[in-house]
Amino acid sequence: MARPKTTEQKLQRARKLIQEARDLPVPAEGGVSNFNYVVNIKALMKEARDLIKFIPRSVTAEPTQKEEGKKLLEEIEQTQKELLRWKAPR
Repeated sequence: MARPKTTEQKLQRARKLIQEARDLPVPAEGGVSNFNYVVNIKALMKEARDLIKFIPRSVTAEPTQKEEGKKLLEEIEQTQKELLRWKAPR
């Protein structure tokens, strides 16, 4: 059986997933209307969210970790909005 991840490991993994989503290349054809791109972004954000969603309410997490968890949850939402915002062609 695998050992559970520590709170710090979860926070680091969530940060890495957010960065992976930011680093995904936006497809030239379609951009946010490209189904695969949207699915990849949402999958990365969901995985990051699932890793840390309970940290702010955890009894075992330190106050600094709880605060960082809250900030990362906000960053996940902001990142998803930024990356999936539709921009009209000019």
